[in-house]
Amino acid sequence: MSLRLVRGVPRGTRSPCVVTIGAFDGLHVGHQALIARTLARARELQVPAVLLSFEPMPREFLNPKEPPARLTNLRERWRLLEHSGLDRLQLLTFNNRLRSLSGRDFMELLHALGARAVVVGHDFRFGRGAEASAEWFAGESSKYGYEVEIFAAVPVGEERASSALVRTALAANDLQRAAAMLGRAYTMRGRVVHGNQLGRKFGFPTANLPLHRRRAPLGGIYAVRVSGAGCTAWPSVGSLGTRPMVGGVVPLLEVHLFDFDRDIYDEELEVEFIAHLREEQRFESLDAMVVQMHRDAAEARAILARVG
Repeated sequence: MSLRLVRGVPRGTRSPCVVTIGAFDGLHVGHQALIARTLARARELQVPAVLLSFEPMPREFLNPKEPPARLTNLRERWRLLEHSGLDRLQLLTFNNRLRSLSGRDFMELLHALGARAVVVGHDFRFGRGAEASAEWFAGESSKYGYEVEIFAAVPVGEERASSALVRTALAANDLQRAAAMLGRAYTMRGRVVHGNQLGRKFGFPTANLPLHRRRAPLGGIYAVRVSGAGCTAWPSVGSLGTRPMVGGVVPLLEVHLFDFDRDIYDEELEVEFIAHLREEQRFESLDAMVVQMHRDAAEARAILARVG
């Protein structure tokens, strides 16, 4: 069965299921273990497995001026989950109504969803002002007709997997540490849109991918590999930033695929970040910028040839 997206908790559709809950930003190895346990419990009970999540992420809604960097937008989460074995991605709109629910109100919501069992991380909190802990949740759940299993933290070396640590690693351009937390290289995904085609004039045509997030977790110039539109791990150089030399304001991911000349507008691409080359910068002239672009391309080619 393929993954289904269901928004909200429609009335009159209560059916037994096993649920895991959270923002699941990044879908790191801790999230993956939580999902695996949810799938195992669902098989034991012979009911569907459901991931209950939120858009926007709660911390984005609660702190709109300084939101946390978003590791995965909705499209990226969907692509990472679609072959996970889950039956449903149940998406709740995080708004003032949802944030005002008490802990018991939220437990009623899970009952309405049809939860037979709920699997949550050790640091899970919910309810108005995060009033309810995972331990309280487990102790009270039998009154609502379901059991709660608290899943322990997943170690990665001497650390524990967390979205916060992935953000910290990416902000420092420590791609190796981020990959260890994620269980894979960090990627972004998007559909190619039309740009101003300045890159083509400079001899560097780029595929432009909107970020669809309020704040990106990393930025600068990178050696990357691109998949999609008939490509698999295509050697490329990428720029993630506002493009100050051409009057850009909104951050954008641009990728130049080496030795590639095909129309891929509206195609969906996945960009895998391999190595950080430098920070985005303002140059004295466009000519100076183009000279540096050639250096970046040469360095990216060399790095990608080494890593294979």
